[in-house]
Formats: sequence, structure tokens, C-alpha cells
Amino acid sequence: MRIDILTLFPQLCECFLNESIIGRARAKGVAEFFCHNIRDYTESRQGRVDDAPFGGGTGLIMQIQPILSCHKAVSAMADSPAHVVYMSPQGKPLTQARVCELSQLERVEILCGHYEGVDERVLELIVDEEISVGDFVVTGGELPALMLADAITRMLPGTLRNEEAYSLESHYNGLLEYPQYTRPWDWQGMTPPEVLRSGHHANIRAWQQEESLRRTAEKRPDLPERSQRPCAADC
Repeated sequence: MRIDILTLFPQLCECFLNESIIGRARAKGVAEFFCHNIRDYTESRQGRVDDAPFGGGTGLIMQIQPILSCHKAVSAMADSPAHVVYMSPQGKPLTQARVCELSQLERVEILCGHYEGVDERVLELIVDEEISVGDFVVTGGELPALMLADAITRMLPGTLRNEEAYSLESHYNGLLEYPQYTRPWDWQGMTPPEVLRSGHHANIRAWQQEESLRRTAEKRPDLPERSQRPCAADC
């Protein structure tokens, strides 16, 4: 899979994409990441990529020309068209089900806004989908874009050891993950449930399922309980 990130801060993105699990997936070729500096494509002699909004208002708006020129150049770098995502607090909330669907695509292009956002015509001309990572606002789209890239990459074969590495996690089955413990067994009189060292796998799985249901009802009663995972069958 190829993920292109259009941003004013490519080095910020590169630092994250070269580290930890995602960095190893990149090194193995599980996913390709390319970070493109929108400023490199401006036709302004001053290197400008933003201007004041028509009608007045605070802040600046990213201009249409640098973004479209960058998108055009990136599109010419690959054989297949990309699904273009704009990270925006006005987008649909990101879910694990949507992450799974996006992980099935050959190419995803993520546009990072900054300042007060982008010229609306950019959305009309090239954006296929707007995605939000929560009902809050940050200074730019880079952190949300990296969250999306991370979530997608974790679903790709070869990133994690096996499917269980993500299929038992929170949200994958519409439930929160059960509690987990590691050594030492006894920490100042606090010990995990005895079933976890019983060696009885059926009982352990039953406890895990029960705890997932309990924890979901307690912490996130708004989540729908689903017996089927929210991803496509072939995901």
C-alpha cells in the first residue's frame, strides 16, 4: 500500500513514520509512505501558500493553487489513482471499521490543512472523504493524518505478528479490550485474577469476553455491541 501525505511540515511526519512498529513496517516494504511539502509547489515568489479569507475573519486560508499543483504532481508518481482524505473536524468520525476498509485500497492520499483550513474549492475538486479523529481542533492536520496512517498500517499483513495482535484490541469487535497484566504477579498485595495462570484456555477466553462486555458497558455504553467484527470479511 502507498500512503502520500500532503503537508506543510513533511519532516514532522517523517520523524513519526520512521519509528517503532510503523517504521519497521516501512523498512520491510509493508507500506510506502511519501511526505510532500505543499510549499514546494507554490507559484508565489515569496513562497506563500495562504491568504486572508474573502468576507473577512480571523486567520489565514491555505490557497488552492499550491495544493492542487502538489496533488497533480503526486498523482503522476503512481499508476493508480488515490483515495484522497482531508483531515477535518467537520469530517465523519474515524472508526476501526473505516480504517479496515481503507486498508484494502492500493493508495491513500492524506491532505493536511493548517491555519484556518483550506479553500473550499479544494474539497470540491479533489477530496473524496473528510475524516475527523475527534470533536476537537488542533493546529494542523499532521497529527490526525499520522493517526490515520498508523491505524491503516497496523491492519496490513506483515505489520504485526498475526491477526490476533489487532483483532482482540478495543473497537475491533465493537467492544473494549479486556484488562491485561504482566510480571510481577504480586505487586504490593495486588494480584491479577487467578484464572490467568490456570492454563485453562477456554476459561481464560471466557473471562476475557466477560471482562470486555463489562468494561464496554462501564466505560463506553455508547458503543454498540456487535457479535461480528466491524471489518470486511476479507480484511
